[in-house]
Amino acid sequence: MAKSKERRVTIRQVFTTIVWPRRKHLFLGLFLIVISRLASLVLPGASKYLVDDVIPSNDLNMLKWLILAVVASIVVQSVTSYALTQILSVEAQHLIAKLRSQVQKHIIKLPIRYFDNAKTGELVSRIMTDVEGVRNLVGTGFAQMVGGILTAIISLALLISISPMMTLYVLLPVVVFGLVSLKAFGKIRPIFRERGKINAQVTGRLTETLGGIRVIKGFNAEQQEIKTFERGVDELFQNVKASLTATSVVTSAGALLLGLASAGIMGIGGYMIMEGQMTFGDFLAFTLYLGFMIAPIVQMSNIGSQLTEAFAGLDRTEEIMNTPLEADDRTRTVSLDRIDGDVEFRDVSFAYESGKDVVKGISFTAPAGSVTALVGSSGSGKTTIAGLAATFLNPDAGQILLDGKDLQAVTLDSFRSRLGVVLQDDFLFEGTIRENILFPRPDATEEQVKSAARAAHVSEFTDRFEKGLDTLIGERGVKLSGGQRQRIAIARAILADPRILILDEATSNLDTESESLIQASLKELMKGRTTFVIAHRLSTIRQADQILVIEQGRIVERGQHEELIALKGRYYQLYTYQARI
Repeated sequence: MAKSKERRVTIRQVFTTIVWPRRKHLFLGLFLIVISRLASLVLPGASKYLVDDVIPSNDLNMLKWLILAVVASIVVQSVTSYALTQILSVEAQHLIAKLRSQVQKHIIKLPIRYFDNAKTGELVSRIMTDVEGVRNLVGTGFAQMVGGILTAIISLALLISISPMMTLYVLLPVVVFGLVSLKAFGKIRPIFRERGKINAQVTGRLTETLGGIRVIKGFNAEQQEIKTFERGVDELFQNVKASLTATSVVTSAGALLLGLASAGIMGIGGYMIMEGQMTFGDFLAFTLYLGFMIAPIVQMSNIGSQLTEAFAGLDRTEEIMNTPLEADDRTRTVSLDRIDGDVEFRDVSFAYESGKDVVKGISFTAPAGSVTALVGSSGSGKTTIAGLAATFLNPDAGQILLDGKDLQAVTLDSFRSRLGVVLQDDFLFEGTIRENILFPRPDATEEQVKSAARAAHVSEFTDRFEKGLDTLIGERGVKLSGGQRQRIAIARAILADPRILILDEATSNLDTESESLIQASLKELMKGRTTFVIAHRLSTIRQADQILVIEQGRIVERGQHEELIALKGRYYQLYTYQARI
């Protein structure tokens, strides 16, 4: 598979999609920073006036006004700085929250295939971490950059007015510093982009480790996981080290050039004062204005690093936001108000990897309200067929029809609102038993919840719990047995009241007692619904309307239980083998 071209966001994209929509906050922020920067220039001017005019003339009244002006400028700077942080920092965090929601909304609508190839922790990192850097685009980082440029320009004009020759000497190292910075930040952006990838990988592995803690402890593999995590953390450290090295080059170059400029100014200024070409007040003001011009430029190394990090995060965010969604509105245009449940597979083929078909030319009809059982050895393609029927996967060839309409043209919302699934991995969410049953229909009544719980024999064990249906079950239901979790999953499906039902190994985690309890409720659940059942225990599907025997992606036998037993073919072999066990 060819490596996809690396996406890079452009300044124009960022301006039109992120900066410009927030122009009111930014313009207000820029207005405040202009006021703040102008107020900061009062001190150098006051210092020159103090040295050249006030002190020589012993003017105490003017000294009071001068001090008052300096104090007022300091108060203005403090107030505008506070307001700036409140306005821009809050807006930046609001933007981060919106971007996280957009990325999560996009990711959750991606195809099942995408999640099969991605780590959960890595996706969490994409949602939570990659967008963090944008706070510097609309937050104080951007404002500081604009404010710094403004201050540098005003200071430059004032420096020229005092001494054009000394200003020219200062500008040479500043230009060199600017060139060094541009070169350095060009190299830093890929480092930050790589850091996002490494951080996502480390987070992904850590999430897996914590999720599989029982397996790790069961195989005494703690040290192995510790070493794996340490390797990932060290890789992250090496990346941070590389970015710090590049940033420190810029900072050190700034400090060196500032030092050289200061030393030169001392020499030139001292000579001009001795020659009477400059007053001491002019020299003091020049030195202070020089600081106001160079300090923001040196500060650019930090701001530049922040903005580079923001762009690197946005590169990764754009990459995922350009991943095609599961529901393509251009092809899925048919919205079904009513579903009868007639399902037909017409010569359907599917492959996870190109050229390696898992399902090969499957054709069968499942009439509305019928039960279709899929049996066969492990890896034969049963779960893939169920995934195709549930629209988790789309066929590479052939058609799946629902009530005579191509399932690939039906909107996912209208189909899945009438779909129920009980999967082999009986996934439960952290929370209470009630919340898990309510998952498909949060607005269901208390009586409907209790009815579903009774039908799936959940009440058999919740009645023994102190808090009943409000019992907390822990992450993924770890506080319950496999049979209990499966019964809650079935209660969830009963409450959903679907027209199409997928039962993938729905009784695989049950002990004999639980299985006998649930068989009756499953029979009630399947009544009147088009059901696809996958089961290794063939005794659970004897009453199916049709049984499809799948081997190597093809239907090798089809019929009802008694017919297939009479054939004495593959189904007979599987059934008699299990009977002996």
